[in-house]
Amino acid sequence: MSDEARKPFPVSWDQFHRDARALAWRLNGAGPFEAMVAVTRGGLVPAAIVAREIGIRVIDTLCVSSYSHTSQGEPRLLKGISEAVTRLGGEGGKGLLVVEDLVDTGKTARIVRDLVPHAHLAAVYAKPMGRPMVDTFITEVSQDTWIFFPWDTGLSYLPPIRDGAA
Repeated sequence: MSDEARKPFPVSWDQFHRDARALAWRLNGAGPFEAMVAVTRGGLVPAAIVAREIGIRVIDTLCVSSYSHTSQGEPRLLKGISEAVTRLGGEGGKGLLVVEDLVDTGKTARIVRDLVPHAHLAAVYAKPMGRPMVDTFITEVSQDTWIFFPWDTGLSYLPPIRDGAA
């Protein structure tokens, strides 16, 4: 997708924290969860918030690389889920909660589903192509939206929309 076609959606730390807590609220009755898996790197922050809110202490990471700061590529599995956490989750990962910041095209979610098909996959944000892959999410954004997460941005001047800012 070209830069011109992207709709920017900047998310502040405050907004992200509220959205991650809303995700925890929705997930609170969805368990029980024996362990959590954060999809790195974006899933680390919401996983910490969700784990605190619903009392999960066993947290592992699934390391997948698919984004640079400006574009999305094919996902590569860098580190799988540990055997100990997979065992805790039970058959097909039924007792696992997998947390992501964003489900975009669904390609990373497909990796999750292949590894633990019965895990509960939750994301703070979802786009239409990835939405069918996720069990719980908070906010849907259009496929052509580019979310600027708070850990990727800093404070800077933005020109008014009427002057050509998106």
